[in-house]
Order: sequence, then structure tokens, then C-alpha cells
Amino acid sequence: MTFKSVNPLDGTTLAEIDSFTPVALETALYEASQAAPAWSATPIAERGVLLQHAAAVLRDHAEEFARLMTLEMGKPIAEARAEIEKSARGCEYYAAEGAGFLEDEVIASDAGRSLVTYQPLGTVLAVMPWNFPFWQVFRFAAPALVAGNTGLLKHASNVPQCAQAIETVFLEAGFPQGVFRTLMIPSSQVAAVIEDVRVHAVTLTGSESAGRQVAATAGSQVKKSVLELGGSDPFIVLEDADLELAVEQAVVSRFLNTGQSCIAAKRFIVVAAIAAEFVARFKTAVEAISMGDPLDETNRLGPMARIDLRDELHEQVVDSLTQGAVAVTGCNPEAGSGAFYQPSIIDHVKPGVRAYREELFGPVATVIRAADEAEAVHIANDTDFGLGGSVWTQDAERGERIARQLQCGCAFVNGMVKSDPRLPFGGVKNSGYGRELSRLGIHEFVNAKTIWIR
Repeated sequence: MTFKSVNPLDGTTLAEIDSFTPVALETALYEASQAAPAWSATPIAERGVLLQHAAAVLRDHAEEFARLMTLEMGKPIAEARAEIEKSARGCEYYAAEGAGFLEDEVIASDAGRSLVTYQPLGTVLAVMPWNFPFWQVFRFAAPALVAGNTGLLKHASNVPQCAQAIETVFLEAGFPQGVFRTLMIPSSQVAAVIEDVRVHAVTLTGSESAGRQVAATAGSQVKKSVLELGGSDPFIVLEDADLELAVEQAVVSRFLNTGQSCIAAKRFIVVAAIAAEFVARFKTAVEAISMGDPLDETNRLGPMARIDLRDELHEQVVDSLTQGAVAVTGCNPEAGSGAFYQPSIIDHVKPGVRAYREELFGPVATVIRAADEAEAVHIANDTDFGLGGSVWTQDAERGERIARQLQCGCAFVNGMVKSDPRLPFGGVKNSGYGRELSRLGIHEFVNAKTIWIR
């Protein structure tokens, strides 16, 4: 089998990379296992210095890596550069904070001295998606590695060059051989890697179906897993919202990364009193979005990552319109070559419409009108997902009260949902479990060991 790197702009093949032979896979697993004892024994300060080196390597190669992302999955080049910088900052954050997060915690008990110490689990497998091909990996790798674990990466099949580049970052930064390895294997081999006794935990960011499979396999082996799955984030606009700000952020939140983000705003739940004005302003802003070659700095929207993803999105839109939703703008694939889909809005989405229940992973905004605040909150929670959500109101106390009612892992008031190394990130319901980032993220892949001394 070969992994094809295909440019979604025009369908040209950029590279073909052979998958691992059984010997190559065994070598990678062996190297990670063999590196683990010495790496866990390396002082955390030294591990942190190497993470700082990784940040420097990312910045030194920022233009090269950003261009690679843009070519492989269509990310607008300015966003690609920002992703490299965010990955570097994530490394620096854990380099600075990791030691503090992992300090022994002394606890008073009936012992002469008792404490909790945080020790690495061993080797962690990460199954990662294509939509943020660097950041998704570094937000797992930075905390896992600084905690003393070794890491294995099974990246999405359509970004093989990004996968290889990430391994070179760690090697160039000075990490010992085997501490981080990229596995060039198909999805069909993931279960066997999870089952391997040399792998101690697994983290996945991806689809709900992939998460269920990974969780089932990890559970059968009694191994720790963390899942960050899909989302259908509500963006609640109340009658007292600053509409100019809400519309401006609605465009960013829905169309960043060509709409291909788990935490993008997906469902715009707008109270009836201001719904018509919001939709009119939103339509004007969306129609002003420039779309085209993502290497062109002037374009805000690139192609979707693959033709099949664009076609699936269009099927969801067509079915939603057939079921009663109303097209406001866009709602068609763009003519010509490439995996382009017009920036789109569908309005009057109600229960029974596909867009009400399903995640639309692309540049399509769904508007659902609510009678009032209470109905808006009900609609926001009427979903199988629970990743993020936002509330837009000029009354901060009201916003916080509603944010506390949302069934999700992170709720923002007058701000778009985003990940930040300083704050825990993850979901509930079918959006997964466990947390990445912050202190909670580094503690997912350590053994919190109690020590009791008379």
C-alpha cells in the first residue's frame, strides 16, 4: 500500500509514500519501547529544554511546514503559518509548566508522610486527523513527551508528508531516537498496535465512528484512552448581543480552516427578535469571503481537503433543503477543478432536518431560530455532541449563567470557541471524553501513584 499526498486545489499527486513493512513497524515499536526507560529517567528539566528546541525548529521551518499543510489539505497559507506558531507555543508552554504540573503532591493522612507522584505510563499511541495536521499532534505530544512518555503517531492518510515532517522536528530538536516515531500504517492496522503490549495508552482525535472503534479496542486491553470526536457547536445569539461583533466572529468561527474544525460554530441559534437582522448581516459578510488558491494570501477560503468530503457535505445540504431548510447563500460545489464548496448559509433549520442533528464539516452555516433564551438553550443541548459552545450577549452575568447550562466541554461568552494550552480542552456525550491541554491534559497520561510512609 502507498499513501498518496494529493493537492485538493487541482487533484495533482504531490508524493506517494510506501506504508511500513511488518519489519519497519516492528522496528518502530521496538525503538519506542527501548527508549522509554531512559527517557522517563531523564530529568524533566532536560526534557523541557528539548521541547523548547522543538519550538525553535518549528519556527525555523515555519514557511516550509505551512506550505506543506496548504498543499496537502488546502489550509489557507496564513492560517497554516498561525498553526505552526501555535504548535511552537504549545511546546514552550509545557516546557515551562510541565515540571510544576508533575511535582509531587503531599497530602495529609494517617501516614508519617503521604504523597501523590506522577509517573509516565510508557508509550502512547496518537491517532490524529488531517484538519490541523501539526497542532493536533503537538497538543498531544508536548505534554505526553515532557511527562516522560514515548509517542507513536498514526496520522491521517491524506497528510503523509506532514506526518513525516513532524518526526523530523523531534529528531532535529535532539530527542533521542525512538522517543517519537511516525507510523506509516493504514487504519486497518491501528487495532493491532493498540493491542501490542508495548503500547500503554491511546489518544484519538477524529470521527465518532473511529473513536468508538479505538475505545472498544483500548477497553478490551484495559488501556487508557482519550477521545476528542466530532462537534456540532451552538453559537447562541441573544436579543441583547452586539450584532456587529457576533457576525464578525460568526464568520471566523464557522469558516476558519474552510469550516473543517471540530470546534467551529456549526449551529447558529438566534432568538426570533433579532434573527432577520442577524441573518441579513451574516449573509453580507459570508458573500464577501474570498475563495481560491490557498497559497494566495488574499484568499480566506481554500478547497476542502478531499473531493469525497465535499460531496458528502453537499449531500447533507441538499437533503436539508429538501426537508424544509431554506438556502440563504451558496449551497453548491464551486464549478471547476478542486474540492471547493461555496461559503453557505441555510436558515429555518428545524428538528427532522439533517443539518439539525448532523455535523456539517465544511463551509456551511446552519441557522436555527429560537423563540427566546429558554428555547435557545434547549436547542443548544438537543444534540448528541458536546464539544464547545458560545453565547453572545452584552450582559456578562447572563452569558455566564447560560454558559453553565450548556452541555459541553468548553463554553465561551462573547468569544469564539478555541483551544488554548492554558485551558483544558475536550468534550462530553458523543464528542468524547478526557481532556487535552493545561494541567489536566498532562495528567491524562501519567500514573498518579500514592506513596504512604510510616
